[in-house]
Amino acid sequence: MKALLQRVTRASVRVGGETVGAVGRGLCVFLGVAAGDTEANAVKLAGKVVNLRLFDDAEGRMNLSALETGAGLLVVSQFTLMADTRRGRRPSWANAAEPGKAEELYGLFASECAKSLKVEKGRFRAMMEVELVNDGPVTVMVEDPA
Repeated sequence: MKALLQRVTRASVRVGGETVGAVGRGLCVFLGVAAGDTEANAVKLAGKVVNLRLFDDAEGRMNLSALETGAGLLVVSQFTLMADTRRGRRPSWANAAEPGKAEELYGLFASECAKSLKVEKGRFRAMMEVELVNDGPVTVMVEDPA
């Protein structure tokens, strides 16, 4: 399971011209679920994302977590994070979880994060338009298993 985190001043996701999720200051979380990922991976990764220190303290150092700052999370499913590009010029998606399992773990991840933060979501398996303003820029990849 992979989560690509982008610290944002704002982010939103639209499906068919309709905004389905939006946050102000916080994190845009692109989540990829791999074949073999489990509920334990989703829970552990959610804990890591919520507590990772990516926000500035009073001295301008990245010393505060989303939890400590009350940041919002926009969680967007993105199976393309599972791309295997080691061979050839066409990515392989063989490492991605099957859609039913991926949707289940995506939902669990978002629910775990929502226990402590405001969470908005994209729409699973939809063609989405994601708009964000990367703050910093700060972009970090988090994986479980590492």
